[in-house]
Amino acid sequence: MQGQGVQWLEVNEGQHGQRLDNYLLGRLKGAPKSLVYRIIRRGEVRVNKGRAKAETRLATGDMVRVPPLRLAPEEAVQEVSENLKNLLASSVLAESHDWLAINKPAGLAVHGGSGVKIGLIEALRQVRYDLPFLELVHRLDRDTSGCLLLAKSREGLLALNTAIKDKHMDKRYLALVEGRWPARRDWVAAPLARYDAGNGERRVRVERDGKRSRTLFNVRETFVRATLVEASPITGRTHQIRVHAAHVGHPLLNDAKYGSHEGVRISAQLGLDRLFLHAHSLGFEDPRSGRPIELKARLDPALDAVLVRAREAR
Repeated sequence: MQGQGVQWLEVNEGQHGQRLDNYLLGRLKGAPKSLVYRIIRRGEVRVNKGRAKAETRLATGDMVRVPPLRLAPEEAVQEVSENLKNLLASSVLAESHDWLAINKPAGLAVHGGSGVKIGLIEALRQVRYDLPFLELVHRLDRDTSGCLLLAKSREGLLALNTAIKDKHMDKRYLALVEGRWPARRDWVAAPLARYDAGNGERRVRVERDGKRSRTLFNVRETFVRATLVEASPITGRTHQIRVHAAHVGHPLLNDAKYGSHEGVRISAQLGLDRLFLHAHSLGFEDPRSGRPIELKARLDPALDAVLVRAREAR
């Protein structure tokens, strides 16, 4: 392990507008994601001598204080298996000069850390070694599949981050939820807050003083004991779709964090062995040309098979 004292990092022009967590993950090679978030949460990371949050946007000239850390050498990053290389190479949906979109496989974390030896971004950097710049534009939970956007240039990253901030990026998910979702229910607006669930696990729940959160739900197909819905998160809170669905009594099937015992039983009957949450559509304007882009990610065959079984059970 390599030990380092206190570091003062200056944000350059090319890093202007980047989130603090993404900035540190890029600068602290070998640092687990869990460590980065822990030192931010504890206030050990300072921006211009003041405390900052993970989502704090940095500006040119900002000075970021990083506490003493013991990091694994960069050479210790795990080599990507041939199977994963082939999977990621075949998962590319589209790309341009400034961005790359993939159909993210379920079960793959976007970042390494917290017991995850290698994440999607580290793996893609090995697969696409021809790209000098590759950063996540947004994130998907480990167990969520579907459209994931990455930036191939600093300019593209800034433009796409701005699109998200200004709500000019349209994200739509398919989710299979417990029970019959009433056709009259469309908007779910409930403030969300993170909390410590014990053993270092962070979860999200509805709280009066939480952050304003809104999700639009549309029923796509109704089955005997479940409903396929399309969910459009207007705000981008952690686990927003999952918590909002559970809040109104229709948790996602096979959701280990926010699901129910009944959902586990229904999942077993349908042969569902993963969280049924898939980012199936992503719309935005190309940063360079302004042309509207609409990406679609096909459902995994295993999820298609679950829907077939749900229809047969009618």
